[in-house]
Amino acid sequence: MKLTRWTEPVEVNFDTTNKNVIAGPFDALALLTEDWPHTRGLNFVRARSACRAALDGRKSPEEARKCFEDAVSEARRQKPH
Repeated sequence: MKLTRWTEPVEVNFDTTNKNVIAGPFDALALLTEDWPHTRGLNFVRARSACRAALDGRKSPEEARKCFEDAVSEARRQKPH
C-alpha cells in the first residue's frame, strides 16, 4: 500500500461541530468507512473504490480526490433536514 497525499487537502464538515481535513486517499478511506453520514449513495461507493485503487497504485490520487469530493457533495445533498 502506497501512502499518497493530494496536492490540496479537502475540508469536510457535515455538521457545525466537526471539521475533518482529509490529506489523501488513506484519510478519505478512513472517513468513508468509519465516520460517514448514514446516507450512502453511488458516489460514496465510487469514492471508496477509487481510494482503495489509489492506495494500491491502480488509480492516481487526484482521481480518488475527485471521487471523494463528489461523495462529499452527495452526502451534503442527501443529509436529512
